[in-house]
This record gives sequence, structure tokens and C-alpha cells, in this order.
Amino acid sequence: MNMQMLFDDSYFMKKALEEAQQAYGKGEIPVGVVIVAKQQIIARGHNLTELLNDVTAHAEMQAITAAANFLGGKYLIDCTMYVTLEPCQMCAGALYWSQISNLVFAASDPERGYRKMGAKLHPKTKVKNGILEEEASELLKRFFIEKRNLN
Repeated sequence: MNMQMLFDDSYFMKKALEEAQQAYGKGEIPVGVVIVAKQQIIARGHNLTELLNDVTAHAEMQAITAAANFLGGKYLIDCTMYVTLEPCQMCAGALYWSQISNLVFAASDPERGYRKMGAKLHPKTKVKNGILEEEASELLKRFFIEKRNLN
């Protein structure tokens, strides 16, 4: 079996979904992310806004910082971010400044996603979406149903 074939968009999105599960377990909105360079995960993140009492502690922000630290520089050229939910405008702005080469997201966010809000990514960033969208959407729906039932 060709090992290269195992490390496709679905493989890395499954890793991002594992991060989203960690957020879910902490009572955070279940969004997870991994950043990949040369077929290797160099950063992981999940939402920590409740735990850190910080509205900027989105999964993407955690991972962008970790990836920059790993690479020893602020630009994420030749990197791919896999995230379970379409980034918000704040995260899109951070991705813009990081000059990330590729963004792959699972579920669209028609209410608060960067596209709805009119935020822009770097012109060189290539975007793919819909990878494991159903799994990511299910996790988010389950989270919000449980939250509503608790209140």
C-alpha cells in the first residue's frame, strides 16, 4: 500500500476532529485544527475561549501561534490548515497575515464565517471545503443541543 495515499485531506481532517472532540470534552465549542507542513502535523489547537476567558482563544489562533513557534518564523508559507469549521473574520485576518498557503475546512459557517462577514484571506491562499463536513456539523449540532438543554 502506498503510504502517501494515507495522508490525504480526510486523514488530516480526522486529526482536526480529534482536537474538536477535546474542546467538546472541556465544554468548549467543538472546533479543532491541525497545521501541516511536508505531510507532518506541526501544530494542533482547539477552542479554549471558556477555559482561558479569552475571546481570541479560537482553535485557529492557538494553532497559528504554535506553527510559527515550530517553524521559527511568522509566515506559514507551504503550510495547510485543516479546521473543522469555517474560520471567523478574526481568524481569517490572522491567516491573511500568516500568508498560509492552504486552508481546508469541514463545515461552513453561514452566520459567522469569514465569507459571510466579508473578510479576506491572503490572495495566494488556496481554499477547499466540505472535507468531513457531516462529522464536523454533527459534533457542533450535538454540542449546541446539549447546551440548550442545560440552560
